[in-house]
Amino acid sequence: MPALYVMIPAALLIVGIAIYIFFWAVDSGQYDDLDGPAHSILFDDQDPKHQAAVDEISGHPAKPEDKAPPHA
Repeated sequence: MPALYVMIPAALLIVGIAIYIFFWAVDSGQYDDLDGPAHSILFDDQDPKHQAAVDEISGHPAKPEDKAPPHA
């Protein structure tokens, strides 16, 4: 029974610290963009085919030197 007098306040202190860290993370913007980093690894910014697709969508014509040779 005397151990409960120590464990209950210690558990409440740990829960309080966890709640404080959670709200600090939310306020500092840790959860603002959850999908961006996951999608950014799928596309290479230097890939000429990706840039050609971006140019095609935006209406800019693709330059011949931007085209990559076909893969075998």
